[in-house]
Amino acid sequence: MFRAFTLGIEEEYMVMDPHTLELRSHEQKIVEQAHKVIRDQVKAEFHQAVVEVGTQVCANIHEARADVALLRRTISQIAGDLGFSIGASGTHPFSKWEKQLITDHPRYFEIVNEMQDAARSNLIFGLHVHVGMENREMAIHIANSVRYFLPHIFALSTNSPFWEGRNTGFKSFRTKVFDKFPRTGIPDYFSSIEEYDNYIKLLVKTNCIDNAKKVWWDLRVHPFFNTVEFRICDVPMTVDDTITLAGLFQAVCAKIYKLRLQNLNFIIYNRALINENKWRASRYGIDGNLIDFGKEIEVNTRSLIYELLDFIDDVVDDLGSRDVINAATHMLETGTGADRQLKIFEETNSLTDVTNYIRDQFLENC
Repeated sequence: MFRAFTLGIEEEYMVMDPHTLELRSHEQKIVEQAHKVIRDQVKAEFHQAVVEVGTQVCANIHEARADVALLRRTISQIAGDLGFSIGASGTHPFSKWEKQLITDHPRYFEIVNEMQDAARSNLIFGLHVHVGMENREMAIHIANSVRYFLPHIFALSTNSPFWEGRNTGFKSFRTKVFDKFPRTGIPDYFSSIEEYDNYIKLLVKTNCIDNAKKVWWDLRVHPFFNTVEFRICDVPMTVDDTITLAGLFQAVCAKIYKLRLQNLNFIIYNRALINENKWRASRYGIDGNLIDFGKEIEVNTRSLIYELLDFIDDVVDDLGSRDVINAATHMLETGTGADRQLKIFEETNSLTDVTNYIRDQFLENC
């Protein structure tokens, strides 16, 4: 039933000086060397201190885990040989965007010309998870429904409490940085794939965008692939966290699909309401309350995530992801990446120690 729900995972990594742990331009040397090994699974990003990797199309969550682990090991080895260190956090704890170089590419210069400091300051690191769909009509149906669950899974991913040397008070400040871009955040409801396509055509016709990839929502029907792409999460510190989040996204899609086959659907909630939960998740992670819109009350975030785990329980065995999904309970008990960063800071009062911890965790269980 769920063979169409393949996975593709993209992660963005920090490139750092191994001694100061400041972000550092690698002048595309890491990308050039990695191309010889993993070919088009690695690419440059907007800032020269960022490396992006992407898995192959993976048939299941265990293939995805093996690929992500391989990519992390490969990039770490190549970076180390070239005199760099690698880490994964939604923001760097203390490096300043003003000092970072932009990658020499016409596309990036075009973005800077249009968006100015909104683009230059966008020094953030995210996780993108593609879940395969049987067709685009099913993709828009699933995207409409799973919007409700974005804040729940996002809360688990929070991994960016620091920004330019300050404790921001947010568990995910990355989202606040990205909010300066247009066409971000929770997407609207679209009644059909034709309505969505017409929206994109209108943006292109009116010179808002030149292609559909400049729609940077937290969730989108991909313009070129038959996938629903989840873009809301901070890049996780470890491969285990990445795979658990990817497994949750896949399972939610499969559950909505199963309901559709039974002529059932999940309630569609207004974008403005879902945004309230997203804000709470960015501020408090899993330690606050989210709104249960059905009951119209605040509910402890951990409780709602446990409810989500119950909701998807009848599809995870068919997906072969039971062990991965069970790991979400460990995340709820031990805290998110942001919680672990803050714990190190509380113990040491040193952002250098926090960044050392991020670097040391990069290959954990790889």
